[in-house]
Amino acid sequence: MRRQRSKTHPAATQPRESATNKPRRGDPYSTRRKHPDPSACTECRAIYRAGRWAWGSPPADAERVVCPACRRIADGYPAGLLSLRGDYWPAHRAELEALARHVEERERAEHPLKRIATVRTNEGALEIATTDAKLARGIGAALRRAHRGALHVPRSSRDNVTRVVWER
Repeated sequence: MRRQRSKTHPAATQPRESATNKPRRGDPYSTRRKHPDPSACTECRAIYRAGRWAWGSPPADAERVVCPACRRIADGYPAGLLSLRGDYWPAHRAELEALARHVEERERAEHPLKRIATVRTNEGALEIATTDAKLARGIGAALRRAHRGALHVPRSSRDNVTRVVWER
């Protein structure tokens, strides 16, 4: 239930700030409006139905759109960036990548927008770019549980990318 202002309160005659008047902040890949129901991604075949993305076969009358995860991958703009640092990862790269892919596969089965975009080496670290910030944190937590090491999630608001650092 929404609270009502008192009629005698000094701000009672001032209009409330509406959601349409607020400046747009946050994720540039989030949509301001809902997609038509049903919609299907032309790249990955995910379906937008009842307000959420899911896997399945698209109906013939589905609107053709590109999902936010496919747009992020095409633009090269990740939501999460996991960096593996230290002397441990080069010797165990295949095992660490397999663990990251396993976590992604488990998450992607239920949430189509959670994917690994790229895996590359950059300045002596292995960087895993993800289309979802929580996926980067989840992979980092799985690495910490399975291979020990330290997990850092520095607080930063300079851009919309969550940076996670795993070090061993």
